[in-house]
Amino acid sequence: MLELLSGPPIAVTFQSFTDVDFWTSVGIIAGTYTIFALGLQLNVGFTGIFNFGQAAFMAIGAYSMVILTTETEISFWFSLPISILITIAFALVVGLPSLRLRTDYFAIATIAAAEAIRLFALNARGLTGGAQGKYGFGDSWDSVSNTIQGWIVDLGWTDVPRLFPLFLVVWAVAVALTFVLSRAQQTPWGRVLRAIREDEDAARALGKNAFAYKLQSLAIAATLGALAGFFLALNLKFVVPDEFLPIVTFNGYAVLILGGLASYWGVSVGAVILWTILEALLFLDLPLSETRITALRFIVVGLILIGLMAFRPQGMFGKREEMVLGD
Repeated sequence: MLELLSGPPIAVTFQSFTDVDFWTSVGIIAGTYTIFALGLQLNVGFTGIFNFGQAAFMAIGAYSMVILTTETEISFWFSLPISILITIAFALVVGLPSLRLRTDYFAIATIAAAEAIRLFALNARGLTGGAQGKYGFGDSWDSVSNTIQGWIVDLGWTDVPRLFPLFLVVWAVAVALTFVLSRAQQTPWGRVLRAIREDEDAARALGKNAFAYKLQSLAIAATLGALAGFFLALNLKFVVPDEFLPIVTFNGYAVLILGGLASYWGVSVGAVILWTILEALLFLDLPLSETRITALRFIVVGLILIGLMAFRPQGMFGKREEMVLGD
């Protein structure tokens, strides 16, 4: 026990940090947010467009998969690519008019689009289940999870956590996507995105269709958001509108700041750090209400981000020369 002056005691336990279930849970959330924030890194770090609607892409991907699986005869596996296409279509609908706006107006438009999707999911009870959410879509995944778990048992680990197969798949996808995006950034396509970020007028003067490139960047971010939505749904076993509040996108930006702007590999480190801190703070036995403890978690993260911005504004793996955004 640690005594704070004469106040009530604060109990701190480190037992959970040796628990495989704890790290499996943190790892799944961190991996999901890695995929989620990779889209933000592409938009903000390399294209210079401030997308504050990434939560909308996550919501559309998750709900599309769930609705297709539960309300139609489409299988779970076919619902995944269809959901991605639906999410990309929504990104194009949002991007076609709003990407012509100034950067700050585009940010406002994407926030509005994200809230519109969340409120639609909340009120379209017949389609989305409303505040009660949607269930009963994970049978196909459970079969795959059991197969992976059997392979692990065959290797000699008998006490496998129930969610460990999902942990493996999430991070396999996250690492693969990070590698692909890192390689793509070194191609002429990636160099055009950097040029647009730094000086869009100069890129246009060289004959590049900046609007088309920004649309492509937004569409790829939508794909990544949809994939993150799939894994979120598989982790929770249900989908509800409250999982797609604006704070979700802002958590993605926290990951971006921690890892560093224009660093794909930094995203994964930032996600692990953020969610380790947020989950670890749950094990402080404080004399506070649950609401205040939740607020305290984000205060701590906020202080860490303030300190990082003060002493290393480029993030842990970012570079100062990459912190250039066009007007």
